[in-house]
Amino acid sequence: MSNPAPAQSLWARHAKIETNSILLLIGILIAISFGGLIEIAPLFYLQSTVEKVEGMRPYTPLELAGRNIYVREGCYLCHSQMIRALRDEVERYGNYSLAAESMYDHPFQWGSKRNGPDLARIGEKYSDDWHLAHLNEPRALVPQSIMPSYAFLSRTPLEYRAMADHLRVLRTEGVPYSDEMIEQSLADVRTQVDPDSAGADAFLKRYPKAKLRKFDASHREITEAEALIAYLQMLGTLVDFKLYDNKANLR
Repeated sequence: MSNPAPAQSLWARHAKIETNSILLLIGILIAISFGGLIEIAPLFYLQSTVEKVEGMRPYTPLELAGRNIYVREGCYLCHSQMIRALRDEVERYGNYSLAAESMYDHPFQWGSKRNGPDLARIGEKYSDDWHLAHLNEPRALVPQSIMPSYAFLSRTPLEYRAMADHLRVLRTEGVPYSDEMIEQSLADVRTQVDPDSAGADAFLKRYPKAKLRKFDASHREITEAEALIAYLQMLGTLVDFKLYDNKANLR
C-alpha cells in the first residue's frame, strides 16, 4: 500500500500558496516572467519581424491625407483590412494579407469586425465614379447597405498645408520618407490629381505605381472625397501577388 504522506505534504504546500495572497502573487509574477522571456527574448536576435516585400512604398501625400480621413471617419470600425489565411476569406476577398502591407501604417487598420466587406484588396476593383457615388449615397449602388452617407466629403476642400510636418513625424516612426519627399509633399498632392503636370515623372520615381488622375471629376479643387478615393484605389495594388500562390497553399 502506497504511503499518502508525500501527497498530503504536497497538497499542504499548495494550499499554503493559494491561501496566502502574497505568495500567490509572487508565483504569478515568476510564471509570467518566464513566459514573457521565452516569447520576447528571441525577437532581439531577429533583424526584422516583418519580411520585406517588393513593391511596398510609403503612402503618397494624397493617399496619406485620404487615409487620415478614413481613420477620422471611423471606417475601420466596419471595414477591416486584413484577409485571414482561410479558404473562404481568400475566395471572397483575394490573397491573404501580408505583414509587410501594414509596415508603414500608424496605426494599422486590420480591424476585428466587419459590417461591410474587407477593403484590403479594394484598389482598382471599382471606378472612381463608383466610389464617389457610393460615398454620396451608398444605397443607390448597394440597396442592402447600412453605411451612412458621406456626401459632405465631396463638398469639403482638402486641407493639406501641414502635410510636410506629418511626413516628418512619420519618418521618426520609421517610415522612409526622404528629405525630397517632405520638401515636395505639397506639390505632390497637386501633382497626383494632374497627370499632365511637369512634375509627374519625378513624382512617379518617388512613389512607384501611384495613380495619377483626377479622382473626383465633379470638382476642380481637391476634395476630401478625392483624397479618400486615392487611398482606397491604392489598397492591395502595390504587391505582385502572382509571387504568392495563396490558394495553392490553402489546399
